[in-house]
Amino acid sequence: MKITLKVWRQKNKNDAGKFDTYQLDNVSPDMSFLEMFDVLNEKLIKEDKDPIAFDHDCREGICGTCSLYINGRPHGPLRGVTTCQLHMRSFKDGDTIVVEPWRANAFPVIKDLTVDRSAFDRIIQAGGYVSVNTGSAQDANAILVPKENADKAFLAAACIGCGACVAACKNASAMLFVSAKVSQLALLPQGHVESKQRVLNMIKQMDLENFGSCTNTGACEVECPKGISLENIARMNREYVCAALISEN
Repeated sequence: MKITLKVWRQKNKNDAGKFDTYQLDNVSPDMSFLEMFDVLNEKLIKEDKDPIAFDHDCREGICGTCSLYINGRPHGPLRGVTTCQLHMRSFKDGDTIVVEPWRANAFPVIKDLTVDRSAFDRIIQAGGYVSVNTGSAQDANAILVPKENADKAFLAAACIGCGACVAACKNASAMLFVSAKVSQLALLPQGHVESKQRVLNMIKQMDLENFGSCTNTGACEVECPKGISLENIARMNREYVCAALISEN
């Protein structure tokens, strides 16, 4: 395959940035998208040019770091996959592929295609955990959890924090991410003790990070590689309203 790549190059968050165009020949359809970028970077290094900075780690679709905006869609043209799971057979010979970093004020560009997503970490630090003294480890079935709740909590916990929901949202909202982290604990008995303070603190931190508001367009759910449901946003809103009313009394 022969492909043309238009890649966003930016030295740092203060640089204006621009698209650079690269040509690659003999691209195997069986290459992953990141393997193709490895080949491009090897070519740039041999030409004494600065390689393209991009995030990656596990390359197994579970860490959430391979966050690229490809042809106008987070993680590329396929649903339910991360960038590292995207293969070049999803494109055609002669295609032009446009690659950009996430676009959100809360995710400033570090360099090229790498953005700072530490805003997500600070939201988790604000309350996305269980800190109460629950005693020693319980037997597996000592705390009864309804199967429906366990299944929903498991699905919410599948969120890998990649930020595709933010990149897909026209408002750069982080509601799907935050609601998944709230839901996975709100649905389980271990999370009930701190549930009210948790949702208040996490939403407060989300607002402080300058994420946009949610207008329920559903783009976040469509582009989420783990299929996190909008149902979590509704659940978080209920948790928030209840917690706010109690805190005022």
